[in-house]
Amino acid sequence: MFEQFKTDLRWAGVRQNLVAWVFLLPFVFVYVAFLIYPFGRGVWISLHDWNLLAVTFNPDAKTFIGLDNYLRLFWGTEMTWRAWARPVLQGLCVLAAVFFVWRYRIGELRWSTLWQCLMVLLLLMFLFGWAPGEGGRWFDRRFWPTVGNTVFFVAMVVPAITIISLLLATALNRETRGAAFLRTLFFLSQVLSVTVVTLIWQMMFSARQGLVANVVREFGGVPLSWLAEPGFAMAAIVIATVWWSIGIAMVLFLAGLQDIPQEMQEAAKLDRANSVQAFWYIILPNLKRTITLVVILQIILHFQVFGQAHLMTQGGPNDQTQVLVRYIYQTAFRDSDLGIASAMAVFLFVIMAVFSAVQFMVSREDEQ
Repeated sequence: MFEQFKTDLRWAGVRQNLVAWVFLLPFVFVYVAFLIYPFGRGVWISLHDWNLLAVTFNPDAKTFIGLDNYLRLFWGTEMTWRAWARPVLQGLCVLAAVFFVWRYRIGELRWSTLWQCLMVLLLLMFLFGWAPGEGGRWFDRRFWPTVGNTVFFVAMVVPAITIISLLLATALNRETRGAAFLRTLFFLSQVLSVTVVTLIWQMMFSARQGLVANVVREFGGVPLSWLAEPGFAMAAIVIATVWWSIGIAMVLFLAGLQDIPQEMQEAAKLDRANSVQAFWYIILPNLKRTITLVVILQIILHFQVFGQAHLMTQGGPNDQTQVLVRYIYQTAFRDSDLGIASAMAVFLFVIMAVFSAVQFMVSREDEQ
């Protein structure tokens, strides 16, 4: 009887596994059909000289060229290595390295995780150090400045959204009508489309009738055309993006705050901890996983920025706000060079994967 019971249990487990696989198969199919296959197809296209118009009318018009598209993006003539060939990108790597070392010194990071993060950053700094020497040039002169613009945009937007949304969530984490109204008000911008957002901020930054210009005039200043000034155009896009994106991050932080045991906050009050101390020693340690989630989502989302730069400044002035996705779009559909556009898309995927991997390593260390 005991052996029969074991056999029945085994067959019950087999049936459960079969049911689970039958249930998961449609999702696996959708995942492969709409993610894995398109990604693999994009990599395959990046290895070809693929003129979009020519291949549309003649599928055999493409030519396999191997890694030539990647060579065109990442290389040039008279290439030399310099420590500060691209100071913005390499400076961000240095700041990240200092941050990880500080985390290690205060005991929040293990040596193994610190070593992995530093190796990734050192590799990035080395790769970013290659640049054309005297008399040299990039094969694609617009590519690396566009990458720099995109990284700079992400470096400005992600910390701003994270900090502002965290402070808002902390301030509005209470059960009052005023707090509920303000939570709804701050979230409303999230439901707007990118077209509406850009129209709003185009009017706000208008040098003739915009709100910013009117405030400057009230104080006796001369209004600037933010969207046409090289030093202000990217700042305008950053401000518009932060205003648009804080809603969902605030909601995520509110959900994290509600998971913090009330007893911990009451204990802090009994210990006479002020608001800053309670925030630093109670709220932040309990929100590490939420902060990690918000940062990763924002990095992935804003590396794919397109609409703001396309609609507010058209990538100008002088390519100062040209971002990678817009450049990919122009290369593929304006210049019909789908091969090089696919190579840039693969590069964008690698950048997001590297940033996400570093963040996951740090978050895994925090959980352990």
